[in-house]
Amino acid sequence: MSAPVQSSPDKSPRIEQHTIYQIPLDQRHGKAHQLFTLWFGANLNVLTVVTGALATTIFHQSFLSAVVAILLGNLIGTIFMALHAAQGPRLGVPQMVQSRGQFGAKGAGFVVALVPLNEHAAIIAIAAISLAAAIYGHDLIHFSTRMMAYVSGGALLLAYVWLLFITPVPAQFLTQGSFSAVGFFKMVSMGALWQLGYAPYVSDYSRYLPPDSGPRRAFWSCYWGTTLGAVLPMILGALIGPAVTDGNVVTAIDHLTGRVSVLIMLLLAPGVAVAGAICLYGGALAMITLGHTLLPRWRITHRARIVIAAAIFVAALLIGIAGESNFLPLYSDFNELLLYLLVPWTAVNLIDYYLIRRGDYDVPSFFAADGGVYGHYNVTALACYLVGIVVQIPFIATDFYTGPLARALGGVDISWMVGIAVVSPVYYFAMRSFQRPLLAGKTVSARR
Repeated sequence: MSAPVQSSPDKSPRIEQHTIYQIPLDQRHGKAHQLFTLWFGANLNVLTVVTGALATTIFHQSFLSAVVAILLGNLIGTIFMALHAAQGPRLGVPQMVQSRGQFGAKGAGFVVALVPLNEHAAIIAIAAISLAAAIYGHDLIHFSTRMMAYVSGGALLLAYVWLLFITPVPAQFLTQGSFSAVGFFKMVSMGALWQLGYAPYVSDYSRYLPPDSGPRRAFWSCYWGTTLGAVLPMILGALIGPAVTDGNVVTAIDHLTGRVSVLIMLLLAPGVAVAGAICLYGGALAMITLGHTLLPRWRITHRARIVIAAAIFVAALLIGIAGESNFLPLYSDFNELLLYLLVPWTAVNLIDYYLIRRGDYDVPSFFAADGGVYGHYNVTALACYLVGIVVQIPFIATDFYTGPLARALGGVDISWMVGIAVVSPVYYFAMRSFQRPLLAGKTVSARR
């Protein structure tokens, strides 16, 4: 039984021809180290600076506690994100297609529906260049982020040099605010969510790599690329946070950097569009996966990806405009909500891939109308996903709801940590106990 992959005689099409099907081995290309520049460049944009500014604005932390929270959240969150990235070279399919191996052909649809709502796509898809890059696809996005690593990286370096040595920020910026457990852990969660937000489609950008490129190299390239790419601009955001008024981070940058502010913003602006393209592309593949779940006999072409990416672009742009006047609070609340939904999925996916099936999946079954060896639904996985959401509820602490255990902890939100800690062992032992015949059965390796 061969994988239902698309093939094209032209190995370098102007517009990417592949959609959600497995990438044929003779069309795999690239090196694992290219994932470093992809994720480093993708994170160097204004929205990352805005996220860092939350620490010293919305969460009222001192600069030092903000830096520690930013580092801790990103270092933890990236572990999960990079583990997803390492799946791409072996399986050669988008991340949410691979979720059919855990949740079943139709069961995965419940999770896939969440991906196009990612906060990046809802806020930063603000320019037509985002849509253009998403339409041209995988290779252009890799090239664009590689360029942003230099262009936006130069803007970030200029901003730091200016604010630290040429016209230093006021000394009180470094001491303003104070440590609070509530604000500190909220910022840790923001850093973790920043990375977990990429998890549902991170392997979309590693699936073209040859299988022998190695999961370890893919993991570490992703890990350090996205960690450094996120931490550096977030710390800049925390530094300028005390100058932010009315939630406008751009105005604060302009005020503090003076005559070089225009240059800094011009160099950072393309990064917003490139990051938007990453989210539009991943969101389009997720929506195609959802459509294929509902219509398994639908044969998807690149034209469907173009139309769906355009539809997501329009919806995201309208949402971004509607929320502009209350951006920082809305952005923070949306991040928290998305974190609660992504945590149980990432736990199920990673435990299944690394500890239960050890990367051995029957890829053709991902596209079978009856779900192949995975069936329509994996009740165990879906139940664990729901358990993961439910166990977080008592620990949630937001403006619109605070659970009893979060209240007992003084308003500290540790819900996502509880979700991962509960779902991971529950799913592992449930699969070992209730689905032993399936696990012991013969499967077809995805490495062929």
